[in-house]
Amino acid sequence: MDEVQRINELLHIERALYDEGYLLIAGIDEAGRGPLAGPVMAAACILPREFDLPGLDDSKKMSEKKRIFLAAKIKEQALAFSIGSATSEEIDVLNILQANKLAMKRAFDSLAINPDYVLIDGRDTINITVIQRAVIGGDGLSASIAAASILAKVTRDELMYKMHEIYPEYCFDQHKGYGTRLHLEAIKRFGPCPIHRQSFSPIKEIVSRAVDYTG
Repeated sequence: MDEVQRINELLHIERALYDEGYLLIAGIDEAGRGPLAGPVMAAACILPREFDLPGLDDSKKMSEKKRIFLAAKIKEQALAFSIGSATSEEIDVLNILQANKLAMKRAFDSLAINPDYVLIDGRDTINITVIQRAVIGGDGLSASIAAASILAKVTRDELMYKMHEIYPEYCFDQHKGYGTRLHLEAIKRFGPCPIHRQSFSPIKEIVSRAVDYTG
């Protein structure tokens, strides 16, 4: 399949909506649902009907270098885009599902242009009044969601690089907060830091063992 055909297939949901009269379609996706540290980040993106983004796809399918390149191109061409997040503290209070929805709603609320239809990656919709559709695997099925997935991932990775400068002992620059062996060993050695998700089981177990040991 050539690239033009692949991008055309990635636009089939949007084009069906254009045919129904919807002109401004926003895609929303998140990054950072699974890590043990850092926020969950969401992005909303409204692409123009015609754009030039070769390689646009699910952010998980591309290298970091390609994501960064495409994120810049998306920002140049998008009619509007925005970022929302929920902190590790909010994740602990709300649970990750509700925090994820909160980050998505914050991204939606921050859009400079009001869309008339919203496509959301996953199974769940969010608390907005605009017509919306949840699309399972949407980052590989919708150009708008794919663009949002890239923006969310690149923005979160940039933040985790900054967190590495503050907490270098955890090596956030290498794993972005995910539960790798390196990360878990650092948590066992140094204990959790302020951006760790205290409600996630690996953190709770490590803290519990430390309390039992010292108590």
